[in-house]
This record gives sequence, structure tokens and C-alpha cells, in this order.
Amino acid sequence: MDIYLVGGAVRDELLQLPVTDRDWVVIGSTPQKMIDANFRPVGSDFPVFLHPESHEEYALARTERKTAPGYRGFEFDTSPDVTLEEDLQRRDLTINAIAKDSSNNLIDPFGGRKDIENRVLRHVSEAFSEDPVRVLRVARFMARFASLGFTVAEETMELMRTMVTSGEVSALVAERIWQEFDKALSSDDPAVFIETLRHCQALGVILPEVDKLFGIPQTAKHHPEVDTGIHTLMVLRQATVASTCSRVRFAALCHDVGKGTTDPSLLPSHHGHEERGAELVVELCNRLRAPKKFQQLAVVCARFHTHCHRAKELKPSSLVKLLSALDITRQPALFRDFLTVCESDARGRLGFEKQNYPQADFLRAVAEAYLGVDAAAIANAQSSPELIPAALHDARLHAIKPLTQSGSDQNPL
Repeated sequence: MDIYLVGGAVRDELLQLPVTDRDWVVIGSTPQKMIDANFRPVGSDFPVFLHPESHEEYALARTERKTAPGYRGFEFDTSPDVTLEEDLQRRDLTINAIAKDSSNNLIDPFGGRKDIENRVLRHVSEAFSEDPVRVLRVARFMARFASLGFTVAEETMELMRTMVTSGEVSALVAERIWQEFDKALSSDDPAVFIETLRHCQALGVILPEVDKLFGIPQTAKHHPEVDTGIHTLMVLRQATVASTCSRVRFAALCHDVGKGTTDPSLLPSHHGHEERGAELVVELCNRLRAPKKFQQLAVVCARFHTHCHRAKELKPSSLVKLLSALDITRQPALFRDFLTVCESDARGRLGFEKQNYPQADFLRAVAEAYLGVDAAAIANAQSSPELIPAALHDARLHAIKPLTQSGSDQNPL
């Protein structure tokens, strides 16, 4: 058998990037021969094995044949007769279709090295269009490599558009969408993922709630960029600078989705978009089967981001209700991430990128006072358990009042 290093490891090495995972392709072998050599089988769809010492993945060379719509609609041939070039030909992009042998010689039948030098993402063959996941992968690679100057080859972008109009992208299942989306959120520039999907017209299929924001106007006084979609990408980029946490970036992307449902006759005002947005976030997360921690932060950011912006104007009881809604006693990280998203929102506006956000420090001080109340002592002092919630609320209110402008308690949240 012959063994070659393939895919991302070769690509990243050529890009002089750290190589974290190494995948290998095996030519001229069979599952039984691999098992006899002490490799452990782990593949379910096709033969993949773990090396007995390194535990890296070794896959038998294979070809693919499309049999049904979607990313699962394939039949595989992993016979010992499959050649290295046939295996490389089934891969998505030329930059991922380079192999290296044990003597460090590169095998590059599709010009991947040249595309790396020219910073181009280009499909290997027309078979690219058979797997809709590849649209998401191209967008994700763009998000990862945008800072290196990569672009999508025009013929590849046109093929991606064809995959959208043919309905192939609509066959994607939630798990695969989320898997690629989550990876994109952790990349250097997640906003490029959204831009690329929009450019190939897939955003309306994958994230229609976000796609609808483009072209929706906002009040120019507060949003000189005007377009809600542009604002959303600006917020996402601010959040990307502020945090490496993917759920923070996801919440930043979703914070204004309610504006896509505003009655056109009311534009550019968006009264009530917060609650509408929170409902849309729940629908979006359920559809994509996003983890609960992502949904939780995105919902509170959609619902309460304008409360954060107006924090110094809120009455003490409103502040108590806000911190209670953020579950600050049990989930301090939720409060921290909420402030990061809100600050990113404030700075994600044309000309406001460097502005201070005193609301965050104010709410931190309010939160410290709120958390300084001895809940156990107050609970023990009550003659009946039914009295505890009101007593605790009053104590927190009393602790917060000195920090507010007026100390009055009217117009609660």
C-alpha cells in the first residue's frame, strides 16, 4: 500500500499556517489489510481507520457517485484499484486536492499550489455541485482565509449560484448547516461567511432572517450606515474583535433580526423589533438545532439590547427586572457576554467604531450592588416562603437606587 498526506494539512503547510490535524489517504489497500496492520476502523459511511500509535485518520482512497439529493446521496467505491488522482478529483477545492508522499514530493494534478499562490478558491470539477455542503465550506474557507487575500473564482461562484437555484442547497440538513456555521463563527472574520453566502444567493436559504435585513433602512441619525444588513455585519465584526466566543458572535449576528419584520409603512422606525426579534431567534435556533447556550444569549440580546443602551435612563425596578431576566446570580457569564454584544452593537455603526460605552460600566456597578444583597439572610428573616421574592426584590431595589440618576421607581420594565 501507498500512503499520502492530503487535504488541509498540506494546504496549511503551503500557506505557512500551523497544522493541527493531519489526514492520510491509503492507496491499494483493503479494510482487512488495515485491520491486520492494527488500524482501528471508525468510519461509518466509508472505510476510515485510526493509526495504532498516532491515532490520526487514514482513509482508503475512494471515488463517489451521486445517487440522491443532499450531502448523503452518494455511493462510494473504495476498491484497491482507486488511484490517488481519482481520490483527489472528488475533493471540493483545488487547494484541498494536494497530496504529499513520504519523500515530501507534492502531487498536485489540479493546480492547487498555483491557486494557493494566487489566493483563489476554485472547485476541482463539476462534481462540486453534487454536494451542497461545499457551498458552506467555501464560505467558511473565505471567512478563515479572507485576511490572506483569498477570493472565490468567478466560475466557482457561478456554480454555487446554480446549486442554489436548482434547490440542491435546500436539501441541507440542520446538523450540517450548524456544523459549518459554528466553525465559521470561530474563524478570523465570520462576517465574510455571511457576505459569501449572500453573494452566491444562499443566505436566503440558510439564514433568511439575516438575509431580509439587507436593504431595510434605519434612522440615519443613529445609524449613519442606514442599511440594517450592513449594520449587522459591522456589529458582528466588532464582536469578533471583542471576543473569540462563538456564541457572542452568533448573538451579535442575530440581535436585530426583528427589524426584518417591520411594517414597511413604519420605516425607518423599528418600534417593537426587540420582542419580534427574540421570537425569530427561537425559531432560527430550533430550525438549525443550535445549542441552548447559543439560543439563550441570542434571545436576551435581541430582547434587551436597547434596554442596555438606555441603562442610565432606566428606573431602579427596571434594572432589577433586567438583571433578573439575565439570571445574573446563577449565570454571570451570560451577563458578561450580553454586555459584550451590546457594546459591539453600539460601536457597529458608521463613525461610532471607537466610541466609549459607559452603559457597560454602569450596569456592572448595578450588578455588583444587586449581587451584594445577602439573599440567604433575607430568606431566613421571612416568616413564610411566599414572602421571600418580594423581600428580595425590595432589598435589591434599595441597593440599586443610590446608583441611579433620580432614585425614583416609576415606569418599570
